[in-house]
Amino acid sequence: MKFIKTTLLGGLFILLPLMLLWIGLKEIGGLLVEMATPIADLFPKRVFDNLTAPGVIALFLIIGTSFILGLAARFTWLSSVGHSIEHSVLNRVPMYRMLKIISSSLIGSESGTVIPALISNHSGGGDPCYVVEMHKDGRATVLLPWSPASFAGSIKVVQQSDLELLSCSLDELSRSLSQFGVGVEECMLQEPEEKTPSKPATQKS
Repeated sequence: MKFIKTTLLGGLFILLPLMLLWIGLKEIGGLLVEMATPIADLFPKRVFDNLTAPGVIALFLIIGTSFILGLAARFTWLSSVGHSIEHSVLNRVPMYRMLKIISSSLIGSESGTVIPALISNHSGGGDPCYVVEMHKDGRATVLLPWSPASFAGSIKVVQQSDLELLSCSLDELSRSLSQFGVGVEECMLQEPEEKTPSKPATQKS
C-alpha cells in the first residue's frame, strides 16, 4: 500500500502540471484566435477555413500585422495621424492608457514606464508595488498588487522617500508575484541601477 500510495502521488505531481500547462495553452490559443479574428476578417472569405492549428495562424497574423504597423510608424506623417487618433479616440477608451503603460514597461519602452519598487516600513521590510506616477510635490501614485493576480490591486499615494526602487524589470516582479512571491528575493538582490523617475509616468495631454 505504501508503494502504491507514493507511486500514485508521484504520478499526480507530474500529471497535474502537465494538465495545467495544456489547459493554459488552449486558453492562450483561444485568446489569440479572438484577437486575430478582426485581422482575418480583412482577408477574402475561405482563406482561413478548415485550419488545423488556428492558434498558430492567429499568432503569425498578430506578429505580421504588428511588424507592418511598426514599419508604418516609422513614416512621420503616418505617426502623426496615429498620435491624433490616439489623442482624440483611443485615450477615451477605458483601460487603454493603463494597458499601454503596462505593455510599454514590459517591453522596456521609456514611454509610460512603470517601475517596480518596495514601500519601505523602515524596519528592513516592505510591500512590493508598481510606481505608476511621480508627483511634483514629492509623492507618488503606486499600485499595490494582489497575488497571484499581479496586475490587480489597490491604488495608494505615498511619499517618494518611502520607496525603494528595484533594479528588476516589471516582467520579473510580476512573474514573482503571480507565483505567490517566489523569486522576489532575486529581484531584490540584483545590482541597483540609477533610476531617476523625475517625471510622471503618465503624461497628460
